[in-house]
Amino acid sequence: MDSLLGRYRNITVLLLVLFAQLILLAYQVRTDQDVRLIRIWAVSAVTPVARVLEGARTATVHFFEDYLLFAKASEENRHLRAELGRLKMENQSLRSELGTAERAKLLSAYRERQPSRTVAARIIGTGAGSSSKVVFVDRGSADGVRRGMAVITPDGIVGKVTESFPTASQVLLITDPTFAAGVVSENHRVMGTLKGTGKPNCIVDYLQIEERVDVGEWFYTSGDDRVFPRGIPVGKVVSTGQGKVFKDIVVMPSGPRSGLEEVLIVLEGVHKPIPGTSSASEGMYMLPAPPSEQQAAPLPEDATTRELVFGTEADRLREHYRKVGEAQGHVYGEGASGSRPPDFNLKLSEQPAAGSPASGAVAAGPDVNAVAPPKAAKPPAVQPAKTSPAPQRPDSTESPAQRTTPAP
Repeated sequence: MDSLLGRYRNITVLLLVLFAQLILLAYQVRTDQDVRLIRIWAVSAVTPVARVLEGARTATVHFFEDYLLFAKASEENRHLRAELGRLKMENQSLRSELGTAERAKLLSAYRERQPSRTVAARIIGTGAGSSSKVVFVDRGSADGVRRGMAVITPDGIVGKVTESFPTASQVLLITDPTFAAGVVSENHRVMGTLKGTGKPNCIVDYLQIEERVDVGEWFYTSGDDRVFPRGIPVGKVVSTGQGKVFKDIVVMPSGPRSGLEEVLIVLEGVHKPIPGTSSASEGMYMLPAPPSEQQAAPLPEDATTRELVFGTEADRLREHYRKVGEAQGHVYGEGASGSRPPDFNLKLSEQPAAGSPASGAVAAGPDVNAVAPPKAAKPPAVQPAKTSPAPQRPDSTESPAQRTTPAP
């Protein structure tokens, strides 16, 4: 260092003198705004450094401020999250209470429309078995619930009571493998037995292969099991098939479809009619049937002609036998053993009219089977005059052969 200064000493001294001269000139020279030049140089030299220092200071201050604000915002965020969770739980509770109130309202309205006497119950527990479908309700023998009573909802059947305790009851659900109930289809009135499978769907067993069941058809309780009243919805058919002995019918039950929380226990069941089949031609206009010829034409008053119009051949033969018996004074079924039967070959057209002198005798020749009453003695000189029979009117019921000649 000493050698370097000793070597460049003259130049160093010169530079120092020039620098001092410039400083003195800058101090003495003023600008138009009466500002010394040295001051302008000093400000220009210090300003960049001051700007850098100020920027560093501002960044540092903002960093710490943002950090503090972030910490405060995080704390507020935690408070807001806790408040939001509390509001969500409260909202869920209110929704649950509202749903319970709506279901209670629906159950109340359904109970008013239901002819059966029921009691509302709430599900308070489920069975512990892995394959069993059993629930417990908060109604028991103290409320009139007994074993074997039906459990339903407005959507359909749910199960039946298997055990009744003083304050609770055990209900076997419709999906349990040991459940069974009598059902009948809506459209074709096909009767079968509903069975649980341990799964959400049930089956309808004991349906003959030739029976017709359509997909989408509803099944209703038939009332034959003496547990469920007739006419309660059971479920809708989702698939059909042909089994070895019976048809394979799979039904989606409608009772547990919307979840089970409140149910109705049937204390006294009343059967209802099953909804009828909707006709495919509903709303079609049809003309009345045309009148028949027999109804359009006027009927004759003659009994003989009326017999030809109405009845069968056997009816006309029976009417003929009746008239033959009346003509011969015979009552069927009351004759003594060995009595003479009536003459069924008697021609009614040859029978004399009632009240004539030959009443009871056959007018057309002798008949060995007919018994004629004794004739009254007549004077030999008097002979009855023979006259031709009078013409018969169309509406007369007396034949020409039955007319007699008048006495002289």
